[in-house]
Amino acid sequence: MALRFFNTLAREIEDFHPAEPPLVRIYTCGPTVYNFAHIGNFRAYVFEDLLQRHLEFRGHRVVRVMNLTDVDDKTIRGCRAAGLPLGEFTAPFKAAFFEDLEALRIKRAAHFPEATDPVHIRRMIEMISVLVEKGHAYRAEDGSVYFRIRTFPAYGHLAHFPLDQLRDGVRVRNDEYEKENVGDFALWKARSPEDGDVAWASPWGEGRPGWHIECSAMATGILGPEIDIHCGGEDNIFPHHEAEIAQSECVTGRRFVRLWMHCRHLQVEGSKMAKSAGNFFTLRDLAERGWSGREVRFALLAVRYREPLNFTLDGLAAARSSLQRIDAWRQRLAETAGQALPLEVPGEGFAEALDDDLNISAALGFLFDTLRATNRRMDDGTLPAGEAAGWLVWLDGIDTVLAIQHGEGGIPEAVAALLKEREAARAAKDWASSDVLRDRILQEGWIVKDTKTGQKTTPAP
Repeated sequence: MALRFFNTLAREIEDFHPAEPPLVRIYTCGPTVYNFAHIGNFRAYVFEDLLQRHLEFRGHRVVRVMNLTDVDDKTIRGCRAAGLPLGEFTAPFKAAFFEDLEALRIKRAAHFPEATDPVHIRRMIEMISVLVEKGHAYRAEDGSVYFRIRTFPAYGHLAHFPLDQLRDGVRVRNDEYEKENVGDFALWKARSPEDGDVAWASPWGEGRPGWHIECSAMATGILGPEIDIHCGGEDNIFPHHEAEIAQSECVTGRRFVRLWMHCRHLQVEGSKMAKSAGNFFTLRDLAERGWSGREVRFALLAVRYREPLNFTLDGLAAARSSLQRIDAWRQRLAETAGQALPLEVPGEGFAEALDDDLNISAALGFLFDTLRATNRRMDDGTLPAGEAAGWLVWLDGIDTVLAIQHGEGGIPEAVAALLKEREAARAAKDWASSDVLRDRILQEGWIVKDTKTGQKTTPAP
């Protein structure tokens, strides 16, 4: 079955054909590092991680770029409010972002370019110069350089809205704006008092790049003029991705992106996430409430990227329960398999579901159908050891895509350490310590039973 994905530009599912298979070039919009990333951001990043992992599972070699926006309106406002230089202000948020990627088991991109890197600033200035020379951009009376969108008739096609209300001479200096304010957007912003010391020299005077040109410069500078897949949240479609297309294609004369993929918004407890509503969560907020990165990952992963996701605490509890079932199943399979050689098992349904526009619901349905069927056969003793070993190999294989399993045996490292400590206490006949450790293991979500062959652990219900 061919890989098929929904293309935002065409508004339909298409067979996926990278320009130079098996190589796939992907650009993903990363965080704006003016604060900690929130779970709405991470819904997009987990979707993009699933996409990369499945492409690699199907034999592709993925080169992914994820930018860090470390200069824009928000970061400048933040550093001025904090009384810090821009780099000092953004540094802790960059570090926190990489810690969050680790907690959520998101694969590192091949490149994490930063907008303030001199290499990329030079690339931005070069692109703007080309746009000015070709008549696609102009320097306005305020010293800023704007893209002249009437020179690019395809502007608006990605967002699928007409530009009938466009008026010549309308200019938008802000990085983000609404459709009602559509107009020429800033490529280079002349230095203003609000920018403080954040400025670079350019042919048009001191200033700084606009948000949109940053991504075009980093994407084409690293991946080349044509990218196989460009991802992001649906809020990036307009104006950001629309602007990226216009300025990139006017510079290179080539199609910028072959396939556009966007994930839907995330709500929390049925409402738009907002600090004022008390439903705004970073990964750190959830960790303080006792939820692991693995559980958050599963909750964000389990709904197909093109469907709205209502993130709830009940949903996190369901994710925890699902993971415990998988952990217990893996342990049963290992006990049944023993030292048997693995047999081939009919597990292709999982990957085939993901081939169909990352249909994770169908893929997880196949996983849990398999779990229930094999558990029944282990209950009645009809699952051969070799088949159990085969399902273990299959489970490890699909986990290169899901990234949800614990370590060896499915037991968390912290629980494994407590089990070793308890085993030593029991060997020393320190029954009081053994009981205390049993309770600590239960607090971690695991039940331990003492058998003739040693301790046996199962996830708590």
